[in-house]
Order: sequence, then structure tokens, then C-alpha cells
Amino acid sequence: MSDRRFDVICLGRAAVDLYGEQPGATLEGTLSFAKYIGGSAANIAVGCARLGLRTALLSRVGDEAMGRFVLRTLADAGVDVTQVQRDPARLTGLVLLALRGREDFPHLFYRENCADMALGVADVDPAFIASARALVLTGTHLSAPGPRAACHAALDYARAAATRAVLDIDFRPVLWRLATHDQGASRRAQGEAATAALQALLPGLDLVVGTEEEFQIAGGSPDLATALREVRARTDALLVVKRGTRGSRAYAGAIPGDLDATAGAPAPRVEVLNALGAGDAFIGGFLAAWLGGEDAARCCAWGNACGALVVARHGCAPAMPSRPELETFLARGDDGPLRPDADAAFRRLHRVTTRAATPPELCVLAFDHRRQFDALAAAEHADAAAITRFKGLIGEALRRVCADGELAGRAGLLIDELYGREVLDAFTGSGVWIARPVEVSGSRPLRFDAGERLGLALREWPADHVAKCLVIAHPDDAPALREEQERQVRALHAACEAGGRELLLEPVLPGTGARDDAAVLRLIERFYALGVYPDWWKIVPPAAATWPRLDALLRRHDPHCRGVLLLGQGAGFDTLAAGFRAAAGQPLCRGFAVGRLIFGEPADAWFAGRLGDEAAIAAVAERYRHVLALWRGRGDKA
Repeated sequence: MSDRRFDVICLGRAAVDLYGEQPGATLEGTLSFAKYIGGSAANIAVGCARLGLRTALLSRVGDEAMGRFVLRTLADAGVDVTQVQRDPARLTGLVLLALRGREDFPHLFYRENCADMALGVADVDPAFIASARALVLTGTHLSAPGPRAACHAALDYARAAATRAVLDIDFRPVLWRLATHDQGASRRAQGEAATAALQALLPGLDLVVGTEEEFQIAGGSPDLATALREVRARTDALLVVKRGTRGSRAYAGAIPGDLDATAGAPAPRVEVLNALGAGDAFIGGFLAAWLGGEDAARCCAWGNACGALVVARHGCAPAMPSRPELETFLARGDDGPLRPDADAAFRRLHRVTTRAATPPELCVLAFDHRRQFDALAAAEHADAAAITRFKGLIGEALRRVCADGELAGRAGLLIDELYGREVLDAFTGSGVWIARPVEVSGSRPLRFDAGERLGLALREWPADHVAKCLVIAHPDDAPALREEQERQVRALHAACEAGGRELLLEPVLPGTGARDDAAVLRLIERFYALGVYPDWWKIVPPAAATWPRLDALLRRHDPHCRGVLLLGQGAGFDTLAAGFRAAAGQPLCRGFAVGRLIFGEPADAWFAGRLGDEAAIAAVAERYRHVLALWRGRGDKA
């Protein structure tokens, strides 16, 4: 079955979770929420994908903003969403959650007639089910006739195709109408309808996973041993019991008198911040090992480790670990961190191994310049509104070049908020890569526009905006100046890491002297020594002979660095072309971020009144296309 398209298909809930950001607060007292994707099936799908399994989701979302958010986030995580239908008549499900204490997580479900519960038999394609090695069904979808029929149809198709069938019991009493809306966090209840629905599905399964309470409802008995035997009487599946801080146990045959007398694994020691999502993470880890042919004890260990990493973090799907994280955590054993969320190395490993894929290349039009535009406007007696207007013209030039269709997934802009707010708003959410400056233009020592409010300011940005910082520095700067600048860069890096924000660092040597590649390399080395790991570097094009040293430096210190963007620094087209040619064949050179060479001459003419709006747009677009041509022809001989 290794030739099948998918390792795992998950069927069930796909929703939006709003997590309270004030630990200890009630839902009533929560002031703000973080938005994540949620729902057991969606969470499991993300967990599986992050562990390297080829994963797809079968569900429904509303044909609205939250549905689009779910689809985009899943796709960014590597989950195939071709079988997630957009429902124009229903909204995406929603859950509000608070973190009251280590065992107290109030949540409120908004799922009346929601999109994923409209899943029906017609949504299940037999060929799609047959394209996977395993199908994961989640118990909530047994709580209503339509999705229950869909689950049975999917199971029948799986049996016919020799696709292994898995059930996550996923019992939520409130979704079976066995608890009130205010009891959304409740996991304990007895209900004959729920027991009957679960037991009807058991005969066709290969693996059943649940908590002790969930097996009690599946077995129809408050006694765990009795419940497990009732389940075993109906299925030969491997039964896996999640026991929280007591680890997990797997039962492959008859249920023993001593429930501990079977394969299993202890739970790693971690401090619990948020137990929600741990079970979904467990299944992802267990499946990764199970489908890889590992024995039950190893499968339990992988599941326990994934659950432990999630309980120490905020959120469910975003907390799911990557394969490198899991391997690192398992390798450290008892020496692993009690608070992975507070361990800088683990926190960074999580962020860089779970972010969206690196673009194949970036062709960035950079017009975040402020001092230069201030000087230009002052020379022509123009006001700030004129600067804003001209930046709008640059943005329109970029839009027209993007409309050519040759830059899909490769276009980018670097723009400030001071004069470019309207451009920012227009391009946000468009698929164009966006970076924004945080530094006071030309400051040395480095200062930030937001001052001491830097972290709070970054939280107000859209999630996909990259923080760009130009730092004017030299490795031989006076100690006091160097220390102050390094303090600021470390603060910026910490703020980006804490908020999951990507960072582009642009070290520029002071003055306008000759290029000094050695000094730039020393600066990069110094920042790494300080524990600063930018996602991107933006530098003056180095000489061809410098590239092997730069490549080795980046790979040695940060194998997860996205790469280098080349700046123009006002150089002419011939000089820029030579820099591009020197970078030809360098895998870490991801593109360029060029500005003044593109907009400089049109800006001079426009502010002087020699060029109208349309002519300025055309001139900027033409020069941008010329830079694109130089970039694409960088491998050609001069």
C-alpha cells in the first residue's frame, strides 16, 4: 500500500478555535482570544502532516471567511483539502475556550447546523478512500444521522479497499445533547444512543483510540475493564487507552485482569498549560509509528510525546509537533524540558519546522524608504500626502506586473506604514509576500518606531507580515554603540519568536564606501553568536568568491534559514546584474528586494512635475520588469 497517494485521511470536524489569552480567566473575564483551526479531525490531520504523513481531510466548512481560514491553514500545514467542501448554506463551527487551570478548560461550542455536521454519504468518494493507507473516523460525527451515514459509508469503502480503519472515540457529551451548552468541557456522561452508535461501527475497525472515559461510553459500563471487554467482544481492533499523566496502554487481544499487564509507555514529565488537543496529538504520533511498522509500545511512546508537547503550549493545531521536534524530544528523554513552550531551543525548533513552505524565489519591490522620500518631497516643496500618493502609484505598478501572471507565489513588497498604509491594506491577503520595517529610518544606534511597545505593535500586524529591520553596523563599532544595537536586535528577535513572526534582518555597513564582504560576514556571525536567528537575510550582493563562505556560515549556524535576498542600494542596472550573476546557482539566494533603482528616477520626475500618474506607474512597472529580467537571466554570461 506504499504506492497509495495518502497515508491518512481524516474524516470529521473542521472548525475554528478561539483560545483565551489570559490564563486563569473565566470565559466571561477573558479579554482577547487567539484564533486557530480546530476540530478533532482537522487537528489530527495537522498532527499527522507535521510528522511527515501524507494527509488529507474529508469534511465541510462554510463558504465564508472562517471557512477560507480553515482551508488556507490546513493547506499551509501540508494537508490536502481537495475533499473539504464549501457549504454556502452553513457556517463553519466555532469554539470559545478559556484556560482556567491545569484541569479546568471551559469551552462553549457554536455548532448548531454547522457546515461539518452536514457531511453526507454523497460527500464520500470510494476512490478517494481507497487512495489512503488509513482512514481516521472521529466519534462526534456519529452523533447525527447524516454524518453517521457518511462514516459508515467511508468505513465500507475502506474495508473494500483494504484501507486500515481507525476510530478516535472523541466523545463530547454536549455534542450528543447529554450536557448543557455551559458544560462544553464535560467528558463524563452515559448515553445509550452514543454507546449504540459507537458499537455499531466497531466491527470494521483496525484501531480504536480513546480515554478511559471514552471507552466507558463505548463499552456501556462505568467499569473500565468491563467496558474494554464489551468493546473487545465486538472488534478485533487494537485498543489504545489514553491515561493522561499515567501514559497509555495498548490491548491487542483478550483484555487481561490486570489492565497494566500489556504494552504501553509512560507519559513524559511536562508542566501542563493546556490539556486540550493532547489526545489529537497523541493519535498523530501513534499513527506515524503504527503506519511505520513500530510495535505497540513504541507507538504509545510517540503518541505520549506528541501529547506532552501539546499540553505545554497554547492552542491545539498550532501546537502539534513536527517530526524533528518529536525526535529531539524523544532523544532527550528525562532530560527534556518541563516547559517546552518556555525552552528557547524547542520554541524555535517548533516555529521553524511548522511554518509554511519557503517560496521558491521572491522578487520584492522595496519602497519602505522614508527619509529619502522626506528629502525628495522637501526639495520639491511637497507634503506628506504627496509621498503617500506616489507610494500608491508604486503599488499600482506592482499590481499590474503581478497581473501579467508570471509572478504567482513569487511577488513581494517591502512597504512602511507611515506612507504606505493604503498599499499595505490593499495587498494584505492577496498572496503577495509582505515585509514591513520596524526601525526608525536611518537610526544609529538602532531605534524602533514603536519604541518600548515593539512586542505589542507586532501583535497588531496580520500574521503573514514579516518584520524587516535595517541595522547600520560594523563589527568594529565602538563597544557602547555595538552593545546598544545588539541589545535592540535581541529584543526584536525575542519579540518575533514570542509572536511567531518572521524576521528579515538587513545589516548595512555605515557610510557609502567600497563593498566589504568580510565585514558583513563578521556581522552575520556575530548576530548568530548572540542567539539571533533571522528567517531571512537581506544584504548587498557579495562577490562570487564570497558565496561559498556565506553558504557555509548560514548552514552551520542555522540550517532552517529561509535564505538571502539581495538589495540594490541604489546601484545601477549593470552593477545589480553583476551581483545577480555572482549569485547564480547559490541555493540560499532566494531572490531580491530592490527599490530605488526601480522607483528612483520616476519619483524624481513625478515630484518635479515632469511625469503624470499613469506615466509614473508605467515607468516603475517597466523598471521592475527589467530587474525581473536581470534576475531570471542571472545564469547567462555577461
